[in-house]
Amino acid sequence: MRNEKSEEFNDSTLPSPLIETAWLDGHLGEPDLRILDCTVVTKATGDGGYVFAGGRDEWERGHVPGSVFVDVLTELSAKNDPRPMMMPAPEEFAHAMETLGVGEGTRVVLYDCSNHAWAARVWWMLRVCGFDAAGVLNGGWQKWASEGRLTSTEPASYPPVRFRPRPRPGLMVTKQEVLDSLHTNDTKLVNALSPEEHRGDKKRFARAGRIPGSANVYCQSLVDPQTHAYLETEQLRERFEASGAMSAERVITYCGAGIAASSDALALTLLGKRNVAVYDGSLTEWTVDPALPMEKD
Repeated sequence: MRNEKSEEFNDSTLPSPLIETAWLDGHLGEPDLRILDCTVVTKATGDGGYVFAGGRDEWERGHVPGSVFVDVLTELSAKNDPRPMMMPAPEEFAHAMETLGVGEGTRVVLYDCSNHAWAARVWWMLRVCGFDAAGVLNGGWQKWASEGRLTSTEPASYPPVRFRPRPRPGLMVTKQEVLDSLHTNDTKLVNALSPEEHRGDKKRFARAGRIPGSANVYCQSLVDPQTHAYLETEQLRERFEASGAMSAERVITYCGAGIAASSDALALTLLGKRNVAVYDGSLTEWTVDPALPMEKD
């Protein structure tokens, strides 16, 4: 895969924000390397909906050797926040990373069992806290296993290490910042949810539709359905150029709760976009406020 290295990616100890399976296979066991399984699974509910649950059971059945499981829903989500899956305060996030063995002098590879969104979410949170020595495994667990690479059911752990947060607040925006952006011409909003949700044909939140003026780049459309890897650079660029994101001075991605939006943000970073932010509250927060505008087709 010929993904371009982002100008903002400044850590020389990893080849790219996107890590190929062959590279990881060749570096397993290196003392400064940390591998985090960020899997979250979707479970159907009796009313036709679904809920998210931590993927520890999947990790226990098989994982990349040396990986540790991190529950994004509990360990890496803000506590006592009525909005689901919000990013913790930098100090709280740093403590969680230290417990996992991630911090000064370490490199991190993140993966999940689905379409990269959960791994990308953790990658983005690390960036928000100023930690750049991290990458997402291209194709995740599905590609790793399909290639017949070594797997394990053995538990692993890393010694605690200091994580010093260096917050970059501009990488995660608030509801007010998104509202303010609607009155400018230099920011493009990108919705990472499905086309059906973007058009307003499908309702999963308090109100159907999208934030006015936003374009749709479905996070799932960024991934090859056969290899489970991100598309080639040229194909990624086509999708974001069609949305108007590549020509915008600033891009804000959003979805339901900042997860799928992180995959779009990673793809934009791979394409060299430097001024990208994720709206953490996304439609879960936006749609419950009747004063905020929505539009549908």
